[in-house]
Amino acid sequence: MGIKLLRLAATLLSPGATASTSTASAADAHSAVLRATPHHPSTAPPSGHHLDALLAFGRGSRLSTEALASALTDRLRAASSGHGDAAVALKCLVVLRILLARGAFILRDQLLVALVRHPASGRNPLALAAFPLARSFAAASWVRFSARLLEVLLLPPDASRDAEYLVALPNPHLVSELAAFASVAAAVRQAPPPSCAPQANALIWEAVRLAEEDRVTAERNIAARVREMGERLDTLGLADAMELVCVLKRVEESAASPPEWKWAGLDEAVVADAARLRERAEEVLLRRTEQDRRLLRRDSGASASARVAVRGADVRFGSSRWGGRTIPASLY
Repeated sequence: MGIKLLRLAATLLSPGATASTSTASAADAHSAVLRATPHHPSTAPPSGHHLDALLAFGRGSRLSTEALASALTDRLRAASSGHGDAAVALKCLVVLRILLARGAFILRDQLLVALVRHPASGRNPLALAAFPLARSFAAASWVRFSARLLEVLLLPPDASRDAEYLVALPNPHLVSELAAFASVAAAVRQAPPPSCAPQANALIWEAVRLAEEDRVTAERNIAARVREMGERLDTLGLADAMELVCVLKRVEESAASPPEWKWAGLDEAVVADAARLRERAEEVLLRRTEQDRRLLRRDSGASASARVAVRGADVRFGSSRWGGRTIPASLY
């Protein structure tokens, strides 16, 4: 029995077996992505059972998750080339957004690696600001918007963390996280205005639903960080206070939204709390600035006094050149 297990392990670990497994994973991932993002019907979002099939890759090996991430980015890149296929590109973006939200950790990790800008080549699958608008203006507009929003969503930390996590964060990290969620809220505000009924294009409205989810998540996390920052405002240094004031101003700007697109703006109560905190932070900033000025003036005065004292004193040279004599201050 032991010999059989050793032979089986040797077979599975051989280079040929690894290559065969990798090829099979790539083929399975490619087929699953094609089924979830077909050209037709162009207005239908990915179906539930196709999404479940993609999510199942997260319960497999790292090879399978890596293959799925690669297949999705390749599909998105192909749909964005030439004249562009807005329906397929938007389906890819919808799938990526859902997998990043609901996928297993190993799957999310591989997707993040595949979606960030490559440090050597500079390739960025989400750089779709110039996606062609000619063939389907509404869907193409949502491709541009969804790609930008997804790119911003890669910045914030895991939104499911509890309040104890926030309490343990140092001030600079807390301000940085607040800035990341403020960027998400600002990106959501750029959503294209509605141009069709939900019945006419369910794919676009699925993208709308996901964007609204992102706005609600950003809003909840902004509110939590504003409350936590309010508890520790007096502990901020000058640099952190200055950064906080700038971030809170961005949060306040995220309140406004187009009249026909009310959902895109932040809740008024959250913005009001941010505005009150910004006023308090500005007071802290003024105090820290004045404290730094006083310290600078004191240090400058001490330095000037030291220079005057040195000029007025005789200096004794111990080198042979001066014979160990003391040189009066008037001679130098």
